[in-house]
Amino acid sequence: MKSTVMRWLAACALALSLIPTAFAAGYTQTKYPIVLVHGLFGFDNIGPVEYFYGIPSALRADGAKVYVVQVAAANSTEVRGEQLLSQVRQVLAATGAVKVNLMGHSHGGPTARYVASVRPDLVASVTSIGGVNKGSAVADVLLGVAPAGTFSNTVLVSITNGLGTLINFLSGGGGLSQNSLAAAQSLSTAGSKKFNAAHPQGVPTSVCGEGAYTVNGVAYYSWSGAKPYTHLLDVADPALALTSLAFLGAKNDGLVSSCSSRLGKVIRDDYAINHLDEVNQTVGLTNLFETSPVTLFRQQANRLKNAGL
Repeated sequence: MKSTVMRWLAACALALSLIPTAFAAGYTQTKYPIVLVHGLFGFDNIGPVEYFYGIPSALRADGAKVYVVQVAAANSTEVRGEQLLSQVRQVLAATGAVKVNLMGHSHGGPTARYVASVRPDLVASVTSIGGVNKGSAVADVLLGVAPAGTFSNTVLVSITNGLGTLINFLSGGGGLSQNSLAAAQSLSTAGSKKFNAAHPQGVPTSVCGEGAYTVNGVAYYSWSGAKPYTHLLDVADPALALTSLAFLGAKNDGLVSSCSSRLGKVIRDDYAINHLDEVNQTVGLTNLFETSPVTLFRQQANRLKNAGL
């Protein structure tokens, strides 16, 4: 009996020794603060529900300084970028840091890229998660169905602007201007192409390749999912399965194609998660058979730490 217990304890000790350093203190302790940037119709938090659900606390648990900003729920990349730049300056003033690590989801990807382009001296890295870096077929379809100047567009813009205003109000971000038409135009293929011409840093020059890993001292990374439907209990998944049809069979996360998501050093573009799973939504209902989105953020923080960022 005693020998059995000893063998069991020895096995436990061995198992503990094999646990990855992801659980070690300081695993996420980057040199510069991490700033999380939400996407279209996003927010910092509404009551107990965080946009980056459970992610800030997980990053902070092992040493990271994390700030969740709030920009317009719906507006052009440039307008959102200027709003983000203002908040980056506030983070730097509050922390005494000289740079930040920007992590942007969806429209937050190009928004972070704008800041890195116009003020690279303030940015150590940009990480794009499901970023709309070369446009979205969903935005193209919406603009095609309801082109600017039509009655259907007027109705759609009115509803979506109202939604953006409500989201900002509920999350304490009142006063931020909303322009859903400008957002859709920014997220379209044509709008993204125009933006990339002015802010090309990290964008792949080939259709589905990698971009420059470092530009003007800023490191660029990206990852994304490629499985629109992942959880039977997630009420958002059927909608993402529907919007995924706009990509005509191309690999996508429900709102962004894998090729469009690629920026700088591509970690992966085919996780079995969808566009909302990428930020651990809806409230943690993600693919049980894929790496947790929270773990992906923790791994990226460790990657930045190891790169001296």
